[in-house]
Amino acid sequence: MRTTTSQGRWVPIGLMVAALTGCAMSNTDSPVQTPGQAKASDTEMLEVGAQWLQDKPPIRALNMYLDGFHFYNGHPGAQMEAHHYCSALNEEVFQCVIYDGNTAEAKLMGVEYIISQRLFTQLPAKEKALWHSHAHEVSSGQLVAPGIPQVAETRLMEKLANTYGKTWHTWHTDQDKQLPLGVPQLMMGFTADGQADAQMVRQRDQRLGIDSAEKKKARAEIKPAPVATGADAWQKGNVIQLNDPTGHQHVMPRPATPSDENARSGSLP
Repeated sequence: MRTTTSQGRWVPIGLMVAALTGCAMSNTDSPVQTPGQAKASDTEMLEVGAQWLQDKPPIRALNMYLDGFHFYNGHPGAQMEAHHYCSALNEEVFQCVIYDGNTAEAKLMGVEYIISQRLFTQLPAKEKALWHSHAHEVSSGQLVAPGIPQVAETRLMEKLANTYGKTWHTWHTDQDKQLPLGVPQLMMGFTADGQADAQMVRQRDQRLGIDSAEKKKARAEIKPAPVATGADAWQKGNVIQLNDPTGHQHVMPRPATPSDENARSGSLP
């Protein structure tokens, strides 16, 4: 990922972050305690050896940290925080691994692929229904890049405002507190004020030492293009989700209510 200088040139965001290691940021621990025996001494020795002797180019390429929120497609009230570690394949395609925290013990929740609006508009109509827009996540201040200066973050968000994400969670740590169970689930992002749980956002802000409302103000000059047709299909009733052959309930079922219709235009239950 790269961001722009005041002269309009692009610079690697990884280099900028490396120069800003003094920026404070609070940790977010994983809520999951996995079963199993503690690491044996030889396992720890193997880890140390691998750390020093093995090169890991794909891991080193994950040089950008983003924090935001997702909800289960078809279940807008089932929401969670998502810690993204991303790399840029080029100027229009990014890939992220998603964790339930930002510490060494964080659990890998899933993946997100991010593409430009130009590439999104070229997708088949049925494929577009799997993708969500990032315009509101950026303009609302919900999507953040903790630890970098506001001016650099704002430029980065300007770039992300017109992108689209396809997100699959493979470990549903909001419910499965020991092991990953069942099949992956398609996730979506928020598209309007009042959808994300205010307490969830407030707790994230307090933990990371940020203010989403202030970030929203700082991004007032970012004017995303209109969301491309086909994205955020859940808002028009086109909800795609995988049925789990194991019978695992990823989200507790509840009867449909009038608030579900309201969710498509603004507030989520």
